[in-house]
Formats: sequence, C-alpha cells, structure tokens
Amino acid sequence: MLNFCANLTTMYTEFPIKDRFPAAYRSGFDYVEWLFPYAHEITDIESWLQDSELRLVLINSALGDPNRGDRGIGALPDRVDDFRSEFEPSLRYAEALNVRNIHVMAGIVHPQLSVKECRDTFIENLNWAINLAKGTEVRLLIEPLNHQDTPNYLHTTCSESMEILRAVDGLALQFDFYHLQITEGNLAHRIREHFDDIGHIQFSSVPGRHEPQYGEVNVDYLFGVLESLDYNGFVGCEYTPMQTTQEGLGWAMKWGVKPRN
Repeated sequence: MLNFCANLTTMYTEFPIKDRFPAAYRSGFDYVEWLFPYAHEITDIESWLQDSELRLVLINSALGDPNRGDRGIGALPDRVDDFRSEFEPSLRYAEALNVRNIHVMAGIVHPQLSVKECRDTFIENLNWAINLAKGTEVRLLIEPLNHQDTPNYLHTTCSESMEILRAVDGLALQFDFYHLQITEGNLAHRIREHFDDIGHIQFSSVPGRHEPQYGEVNVDYLFGVLESLDYNGFVGCEYTPMQTTQEGLGWAMKWGVKPRN
C-alpha cells in the first residue's frame, strides 16, 4: 500500500491548525505534510504530533516575502544571505520534528534577472544547504511548479529540474501530478522516466486543485503505476476540499485510508 499523507495547509481548514492533527488521524492518515510551520513553536508541534500519533514527513523552505511576490528565494542572486539565514530554521525544524524532507523553493525569475544566473545561484545555494544538512536524516527536494499558477518560476518541467538535480549530489525530485499535468502531461511515462530521482509525490485535481475524483487526471491509474514500481515514499494530498475534508475522502478508502473510530 502507498503511504498517503494529509496536507495540513490545504486540508482540514475547517479546524484551527492544532485540531487538524487529530482530524487527520481520525480520517485514517498516519502521516502529514505541512508547508510552512514556522509560525508555531517546535514544542507545540511536537505535542500535536505525539498526541495524534502522526509523523510529519515534509515541510517547505521559507517562502520569502509574499508582499514582494516571493515564491521562494533560493534562486535570487540578491537574496543569498536571506535564503541562508532562513534555511537554517527550516533545517532546525526538520531535525527537531524528525521530518525527512524539505522542499526548497527556487523563486520567480523577474524580467530584469538572468535565468542562467538564477539557476547558478540556486545550484550554489542547494549545494550549501546539502552540506549544512550533512550528518542529519534530512533530504532536500526541488519541485517544478506550473507556469499558469506561478509564472516565471525558475523550473517548471521535469527536464529543467533534472538539470539542477544533476548539478547537486543528494537532491531529489518532488513530483506533483497537478503541476506536471498542466505543464507537460504524460504523467505515467514521466513517473517511470524519473522514478529513481523521485523523493516525494503530491496530487490534486486538474483543474481546480480539489479532490482527485473531480479532475481529468486518472490518479487511480497513476497510484497503480507507483505500486507496480514498489514506490515506498510518501504521497501528499495537496488539495483544497470542495466541502469538508472528510466528505471528500471517498477516493481514499480503496487505498487503505479508512476512518478510525
């Protein structure tokens, strides 16, 4: 069976954040991901995880300043010091909370910037971060984001991401059905093509980014592909429910996510 994790940023938003943990457990999840936990104390998050018998498996590096339009800052040549000072807390959270994966966000290449310079900056920062994480169990991931929702993001396709992966030892690919369906499609082929480099999977419907049963992507088929390849990583449910989270979990029963009493 695949290891599904509820995304506590996008799911269970009908509850305050601390109550999303027990709600996810009651739905049948053993694992969760949380994009940006940094507004909360590590000790509080530890308590919420322990009380709910859940494991946190993925966080993101800092987004940057949303008021400036930041979608990560890892590739921005004039923000190297900011990236490094903000990555250190990400690593501290990951270590303290036993989080296996950090998705490192690259950022937007604005018109005045050189794509090559931004890619080189991102590679330099990733190598620095990989070195900082040596001796820990933390793995760094990069994720291609689609060009509709995030115009001018540094890398939007698997091939662009793989250019970066080949330049950084120890890096893995975060493969999101939603982003890659919009950008490239042919998802089953791309899963097989890049399988050895995939460190984490995410999914949602296309269009809408809701539960998978509403969209054009046949996630049941793709989940079967992952099982046939003996994928043993995590599959993140990064979607916004159309109603309450529990009402939208009909897709999950056949994959072993069953409500607990």
